[in-house]
Amino acid sequence: MYKELSSGVKISITRSISTSFESYLASIDWKEERFSMEDFIASWQTYFQENAAWIEKIPADVLMSTEFHEEMAQKIDEVIAKILNEEPTAKQIETIEALQKELGTNYSYDCKAEAAYIEQLLKEKQK
Repeated sequence: MYKELSSGVKISITRSISTSFESYLASIDWKEERFSMEDFIASWQTYFQENAAWIEKIPADVLMSTEFHEEMAQKIDEVIAKILNEEPTAKQIETIEALQKELGTNYSYDCKAEAAYIEQLLKEKQK
């Protein structure tokens, strides 16, 4: 069912998962011990209900389908894995290292999205 959706709808779904996942992680300060898949899913549902036009482009019978829900769960897992496995850029590492040296901090980060969060956090502390 998911595979039959238009590429635009699939891209929008992926973007909504990515955006809400990164936003959810920021809301828990990227603290792994605070992560709850149930809370993330609730956050994503709120996000797409309030912000995503793609929901209106999928027939109600598809949205209610068990098969579609299973495919969406798989898509969520794929998007999360991609986010968590994307390496920080050299520029992010350079910027974060410089900011941490200046501010005397020692934050760790494992992926590009977390590095973006840490970089923003450090820039706010710098002000």
